[in-house]
Amino acid sequence: MAQLSPTINTTSAALTVPQVAAAVRRRVLEHTLKHNGGYLSQACSSAEILATLYLRVMRLGASTAPALPRRFAGVPAANNPHAFTGAGYNGAKAPDLDRFIFSPVHYALVLYSLLIELGRLAPEALDEFNQDGSTVELIGAEHSPGHEVTAGSLAQALSQAGGIALARRLRGESGRVWVFMSDGECQEGQTWEALAALAQHRLGNVGIVIDANAQQCDGPMAQVMSIEPLAARLRAFGAEVHEVDGHDPDALEMAATFNAARTCPLVVIARTDPCRGLERLRERAPKLHYVRFKPGAEYDTYQRLLAELTAEAN
Repeated sequence: MAQLSPTINTTSAALTVPQVAAAVRRRVLEHTLKHNGGYLSQACSSAEILATLYLRVMRLGASTAPALPRRFAGVPAANNPHAFTGAGYNGAKAPDLDRFIFSPVHYALVLYSLLIELGRLAPEALDEFNQDGSTVELIGAEHSPGHEVTAGSLAQALSQAGGIALARRLRGESGRVWVFMSDGECQEGQTWEALAALAQHRLGNVGIVIDANAQQCDGPMAQVMSIEPLAARLRAFGAEVHEVDGHDPDALEMAATFNAARTCPLVVIARTDPCRGLERLRERAPKLHYVRFKPGAEYDTYQRLLAELTAEAN
């Protein structure tokens, strides 16, 4: 089985994946109501994946970043010594520890919520969510908590992860590079160029987990542009591929087990449900990418649902 994070703090050590996933969904629902919109279905689909990565799979050190995030200090540049990234929330960089690259940056609130539940970020950090000058952005960037690089919808993160992984191998580091992606990014050409490069350079120190929720901004993947058979395509590009239920922590953990002798990238296709934990969202299908509740009855219904979920958790 994959190893637990060796320096995980005592707060997160006592948590379970289902407990954390449910809390992440509640927090994202709360902020979707508060801000009159949000990427809610992404929390439904990815909560178990991200919680499993942090609690069971990745080897991360304790956070080295401030609980209340710093204000934006400008983009990285030779003449800007004040620039920083959000990688510190995933721990210090060390040869034997893993690096985490977060690709679908519109999922940012999901990641912030997870970091809060794990004690790596203060709940009050979300008071600055999507505010001018804040690093707690609606669409995450390299300075946002938990983010190491600026990625975006064009799948640049996988290419950047490949460069990091190659550098780590050249330095003789044992730490791995994990990438979390959405299936919509497999509609982008850069994803496949990056996979070809990972295979060419025999980068077995890269692990990729794909949230395959079958949705993208314009609707269902199958209607916009199908990427299936995804597993076969990935194997054709030289990856070792495992396909699992993305809401099953044990299956996710087993699929993400690393083999030190592997000489190709590992890809876990996590098949997920964009309405998991919030069944009422199915009424909105197929328009699930960005949720904005209608004033009146619908908004009130979800306020009551949030109250019920909170009461159940307590």
